[in-house]
Amino acid sequence: MTATDTGSNLPADVSDLIGVVQYEEDGEFPVERGYIWTTCASVENGNPLFWDDEVAAETTDGPIAPPTMISVWFRPHHWAPGRTEQHLPLKVHFDLKERLDLPEAVMTDNEIVFHAPVRPGDLLRTRQILRSVSGEKTTKLGTGRFWVIEVEYLNQDDVLVGVESYTGFGYRRSG
Repeated sequence: MTATDTGSNLPADVSDLIGVVQYEEDGEFPVERGYIWTTCASVENGNPLFWDDEVAAETTDGPIAPPTMISVWFRPHHWAPGRTEQHLPLKVHFDLKERLDLPEAVMTDNEIVFHAPVRPGDLLRTRQILRSVSGEKTTKLGTGRFWVIEVEYLNQDDVLVGVESYTGFGYRRSG
């Protein structure tokens, strides 16, 4: 789904957000080898690229994080000193559920395109972009809308390191 269904009677304030950068945020903590090693150990990933500095130097000009960890670096902790409200990842998704009065939602697709390596010490910044919202659709789950949200990941030097695309379906249960 790459375009908005123009006959969808989508509220103008939602339509106006398509293609607009929202929720630009800095990560709460830098990329760190302890997280990398713990993640690799938890799935028994023995790839020397993530464990051996000499292999990493020869292959990628130094240590990198596994590409599949890209979203780890922007997921907020559930608690932090001084935080007064819950910090949700993928806020555009929750905004759409509320604005379109669609109390239930599922993610139906997820795709990641990697651009540059993420390295220990990097501090990633994310930004969310609503790419499309469909007209109303009825599925076995109920009646609602599909939407596509991209999360762009940039490092501290503003280098794009990856783009994650989510397709969600927000709906009201039938019956």
